[in-house]
Amino acid sequence: MSETLPDYGALRVIGWPWPGPPELPTWQALMDAHPQARPARVIEQHRSGYVVADAPEASIKSESPAEWQRPPGYKKGHAPGHERAAVGDWVLLEGKRIVALLPRRTAIKRGAAGEHYQQQVIAANIDTVFIVCGLDADFNPRRLERYCLLVGSGGAEPVVVLTKADLTQDVPGAVGALVELAAQKIVVRAVNARDPGSVSALLPWLGDGRTVALVGSSGAGKSTLTNTLLGEERMRTGAVRDSDSRGRHTTTYRALMTLPSGACVIDTPGMRELKPTGEEDLAEGGFADIELLATQCRFRDCSHDREPGCAVQAAIARGELDPARLANYLKLRDEVAGAAEKLAARLAQKADTRGPGKAAPKRPEVKRRK
Repeated sequence: MSETLPDYGALRVIGWPWPGPPELPTWQALMDAHPQARPARVIEQHRSGYVVADAPEASIKSESPAEWQRPPGYKKGHAPGHERAAVGDWVLLEGKRIVALLPRRTAIKRGAAGEHYQQQVIAANIDTVFIVCGLDADFNPRRLERYCLLVGSGGAEPVVVLTKADLTQDVPGAVGALVELAAQKIVVRAVNARDPGSVSALLPWLGDGRTVALVGSSGAGKSTLTNTLLGEERMRTGAVRDSDSRGRHTTTYRALMTLPSGACVIDTPGMRELKPTGEEDLAEGGFADIELLATQCRFRDCSHDREPGCAVQAAIARGELDPARLANYLKLRDEVAGAAEKLAARLAQKADTRGPGKAAPKRPEVKRRK
């Protein structure tokens, strides 16, 4: 490694795994292959390029060479979006040029809008994801379950943060509506996003060197919460519509910032679509209870509808499972299966373009949370 590499202690402030060198052998192998490069983290992603940092407050507008964006097997165009750097990624930098993308420890991904199969990386190398939802007309337990599926399956820890607790008289009722999520060890916290004292309930996830991402619909209070965590009004905020408590997209791009607590936070724009990629694990994503019940059904191919000996329907009859949650589980299960078929077809097509004797690329793996 070059003697000019930034101090690992300085990188720690922007989330570098500690102690260095990184625990993943593939990271070290890539760094050895680029002895003149230095590690840096993507802190902003724009259409025109990236902003990266190799030390606290040291921002560099970077360039990404075509040979890195177009790996072997792609004769035309660039690599798929999920194979390029995203906010939170660690890259190797030579001057202002990105020469390698270090493998991700965790990632938040979704299926991109449109009929053709594509993946979109929302953020990478996150320890915890605050799934932000307002306690107003924005409150939707089924949408929170969808978020938990995408987040938990990507290896990060989901934490549901209910904002606008100062605007409702029934915080216990809202928290109670999520009791089945809480039973899956998904923490739920209700806060007033404008009150530092209330937001201090989130400090256990904001320790030194950790990275937290905020996701949720527009108007949920992500930028307000970010400003309170920063201790300054850095992110633009706006009012929400009276009809549905949705806001305009005041946050237009993803950005990583350091907090006084020593953690990094990634604020993200509101997401209208939350499509699975086909790589999700329903048990990892907040449905472990239903997955376990399904193994106890009399028939292995039980549809959990009217079959005799259905353990899932028995749990509903006992009042232990919300029928609406089961319906959402079945819907998400079908969506994941459909996306998985598209992913398999995409990988098979890629293998064909590599010619005879070439193996299909392996499906990406992420570290599962304990």
